[in-house]
Amino acid sequence: MNDIRRTILWVIFGFSLVMLWDQWQVFNGHKPTFLPSAHTAAPAETPGTPAASNGVPAAAGATGTAGAVPVQGAAPAIGEKVTISTDLFKATIDGEGGTLSELQLLKFLDQTNNGGLIEWVRHLFGMPVPKNEVRPVMLMENGSPATRYVAQTGLLNTVETGERFPNHLSLMTARPGPRELAEGQDKLDVVFESQPVGGLKYVKTYSFQRGDYSIRVNHQVVNVSDKPLDPQLYLQFTRHGTVAAGTMFGTNTFTGPAIYTEQKKFQKIDFSAIAKGKVELPAPTDNGWVAMVQHYFVAAWLLNVPGSEKAIQREFRVADLGNNLFSIAMVLKLPQLAPGAAQTVASNLFAGPEEEKMLESLAPGLDLVKDYGIFAIISKPLYWLLHKLHGILGNWGWAIVALVVLLKAAFYWLNAKAYASMAKMKAINPKIMEMRERLKDKPQEMQQEMMRIYREEKVNPMGGCFPILIQIPVFIALYWVLLSSVEMRHAPWILWIHDLSAPDPWFILPVVMTATSLFQTWLNPTPPDPMQAKLMWIMPLAFSVMFIFFPAGLVLYWITNNVLSIAQQWFINKRLGVLGNPPKLQKLAKPAK
Repeated sequence: MNDIRRTILWVIFGFSLVMLWDQWQVFNGHKPTFLPSAHTAAPAETPGTPAASNGVPAAAGATGTAGAVPVQGAAPAIGEKVTISTDLFKATIDGEGGTLSELQLLKFLDQTNNGGLIEWVRHLFGMPVPKNEVRPVMLMENGSPATRYVAQTGLLNTVETGERFPNHLSLMTARPGPRELAEGQDKLDVVFESQPVGGLKYVKTYSFQRGDYSIRVNHQVVNVSDKPLDPQLYLQFTRHGTVAAGTMFGTNTFTGPAIYTEQKKFQKIDFSAIAKGKVELPAPTDNGWVAMVQHYFVAAWLLNVPGSEKAIQREFRVADLGNNLFSIAMVLKLPQLAPGAAQTVASNLFAGPEEEKMLESLAPGLDLVKDYGIFAIISKPLYWLLHKLHGILGNWGWAIVALVVLLKAAFYWLNAKAYASMAKMKAINPKIMEMRERLKDKPQEMQQEMMRIYREEKVNPMGGCFPILIQIPVFIALYWVLLSSVEMRHAPWILWIHDLSAPDPWFILPVVMTATSLFQTWLNPTPPDPMQAKLMWIMPLAFSVMFIFFPAGLVLYWITNNVLSIAQQWFINKRLGVLGNPPKLQKLAKPAK
């Protein structure tokens, strides 16, 4: 039974590390090392359908061309590209449809090479070494289909044979005005205006606010014709479908479209589901939003923001545009516009970090884009506690240490029972080993004798296993908190640790972690089987290689947990007289007569 307990614990520990290592490889843009990918590349839809040609998802079940931009025959007009600079963004708005085609987040830097020994190890394992350069995160980009990610808007004609209205392919002209948020200025407006198309003129105003990742986008629709018109306004994201390959256990954070409505709540949509036409969209409603989610960052189209009109009926659409491009759109039904009439719809384009408190304040359910994995019900309170500790300590590294201390305190008595059981096992280990040697040719009698010893000494060989199993969901939930929280990105701790989301460049933390794991092995009972005893020492060394590439914040968590576990186990072993084998437990070490 003792061997079974150790085997179970090592399998769980080893399997967890394999999953974490595989995820870290995926996070760095490499193929999974151990586990096959659960996702295959989505097949590209053949271009030529209305959706593939114009990029606007057609309504589910719609016939003809109503509600979809007609297929474009000629090349789109080339419009002026306007570059906007604020305290948070460097943005490019394209005159083709007034599309937000590029967006850099100036306060967040791309992962860079930290130097140190990590560079040498990357060379040793044939892994690419990133250039040592500092550049802002590029959230949106209008490059090749492999990197395209843009925010588009436009108007649709609901009439089956009606003319096209201004859309994201129409030429729009930027009105003169400032393009940079000057010192002392809190707001910057950029206005794009289309020529009349199909009797409608479309004016789109981007309002950038200082210190705010929410871009206000006002859509003014003017009927310049002599007849009433029934337009629809669509707000959409178009993005490439290339995502980091995940493991079969889904330990990577979600990347792809998302929808929220009060009726159906939060819904993640895989690109592969869109390609296969297996997406169940919410019913039309007067609430909700659409988003494009990735690790650490999100872009979302929101409505009913302060200053907007009453709730507008909307429907949700997704489309496979071909060439590995996918779109998600929110289509708004506007009231009929009389000749000469105009209507303005206020929207909010959030494009920034997945900071939970900020997302909660913007729209119901928007904080759910932060992926906490399968133990979200545990992860959210852990993040809340971690955030509170950071507010007190002012450093995310020390907040992680304090969080582990509080978790160990909460599980103190549960761990105490586990360590007490392990200490008793260590105390009777000499007696077990002598008995196994004496009865090695009589396995059935050996098993009976072993059970007798356990009963007499009141030792439960599984006593150290169950308390640890109960804590596994908490540890996995904490892993997801550290993995998903953008606050850890480039957050320093002390001395040489300048980024808790990147590996330790000098391997100091992995070495300390290995040392603490080996010390824990020394404190644990020695397996009677010599091969198992060797594995007990080899496995911490083997797994320590994986920790070289783990984020420093995760390694710091493991070190803190190990140190506190060692302290508690040392105290219990000392109290029970296992350390030094004192006289009161000598009887346990004597061979059975």
